Amino acid sequence: MYDNILVPVSFEADRNAREAMDIAQAIRAEGGKITLLHVMEHLPQYATEYLPPDHLEKARADITGGLSALSENVEDAEVVVVEGHSARTILDYADETKVDCIVIASHRPGMQDYFLGSTAARVVRHAKCAVHVVR
Repeated sequence: MYDNILVPVSFEADRNAREAMDIAQAIRAEGGKITLLHVMEHLPQYATEYLPPDHLEKARADITGGLSALSENVEDAEVVVVEGHSARTILDYADETKVDCIVIASHRPGMQDYFLGSTAARVVRHAKCAVHVVR
């Protein structure tokens, strides 16, 4: 059982965030904490020129709403939205907050992952704590 569980959430269609939350609840120790984390990737400057000025605030509000829906009826759950590079930011957040388990949803690896690697694969390789991957 784990006291401090991190559930990084991607809203891509092939990620099963609900199952990741179910697993996190199942392996959480009594009195343990679950943090749902979403990392907003930085957009290149040329792309942001074509977006409305408040696009980041709107995106953050929409993401927070989605995470809050996932954590509805979950005791001691916290929602966090940060900006950065997905894998590196997840790993840094886990280190800073002394997470003892990361539950991360992944997709079935494709050819592109052999060249670049998925976020989940990077987290598994570099995390200093236990990692549970959900497919």
